[in-house]
Amino acid sequence: MLRRLLLVTCLALAALSPAAAQDGSDFVVRLNRLENQSRQQAGQIETLQHENRQLKEQLRKFQEDVEFRLQEAKGGRGAASPSGNPAPQKPAKRSDAFDPDQNPGRPGAPMQLGTTTPSNAMSSNAMSSNAMSAAPLAEAPRARTVPPTVVEADDEEPGPSPPGFGGPVDLTPPSRVPTTGAIAAPARPGVAATATGDARADYESAYAYILQRQYEQAEMGLRQFIQSHPRDGLVPAATYWLGESYLQRNRNREAAEQFLKVSTDYARSAQAPDAMLKLGTSLNALGAREQACATLAELERKFPGAAPSVRQGVAREQKRARCAA
Repeated sequence: MLRRLLLVTCLALAALSPAAAQDGSDFVVRLNRLENQSRQQAGQIETLQHENRQLKEQLRKFQEDVEFRLQEAKGGRGAASPSGNPAPQKPAKRSDAFDPDQNPGRPGAPMQLGTTTPSNAMSSNAMSSNAMSAAPLAEAPRARTVPPTVVEADDEEPGPSPPGFGGPVDLTPPSRVPTTGAIAAPARPGVAATATGDARADYESAYAYILQRQYEQAEMGLRQFIQSHPRDGLVPAATYWLGESYLQRNRNREAAEQFLKVSTDYARSAQAPDAMLKLGTSLNALGAREQACATLAELERKFPGAAPSVRQGVAREQKRARCAA
């Protein structure tokens, strides 16, 4: 309707004077350019929104996968099955394998100690030895005995006689071997064991690793804090510094997921503008230059009151990513 009115106005001006007609045509051309620019900006905004939805979906799938793995790990360490459940069956044995339970009398089957018979070469000695040890065996029927052994003497003169066959075995444990005196150092507690239950203390303890540039320990501490205090007001800051610990170690995909979570789920937090700036940095490091430029452009629209340092960072990252002006 507006264009029709403008066209009618232009025709009327054309009927009045040629100069007025020229001005009217220039006005129509400018109006068309503005409409084209408006459509292009709307398309860019829709593209950015679509990419943000895709990133949120990837983040959701990642979180579900992590939760599933944690539950699976906890289930593997669970207690044994109750006594009411049937005992697991033994796996089936091969048909060609020797089973001593089915054939106890075949050669090769294990025999109890003291039940073997002495060889013919030592029959006389064995008989006398068994006769001498019959009384101790009768008094202590549960005593274990050693199997008979055959001693072959190579010297002309016989050596000392071997221990009696069927004699009791000395079950006294051997003396303890002396050690070097080194005492094993106790295991150091992990970062997860340092949680105190106080949200502020746990956050400051994890943030101290960021200040010390110990990013691996910072990651463990911040994750423990987020899991222990999911509804605390410091969760946005902890999520932001968790992404920073990834970014400093060039784990750009994990960093982008954390920065996206801060800029979307905690958009009203003080860390949201910085998180969106770091999101553009992470995307550019991943090679997604167009998405990085769209994110940086959206930052100026979404957070018009961002700090000057954030605005300077946006300009710096746009120049680094070679974003179109």
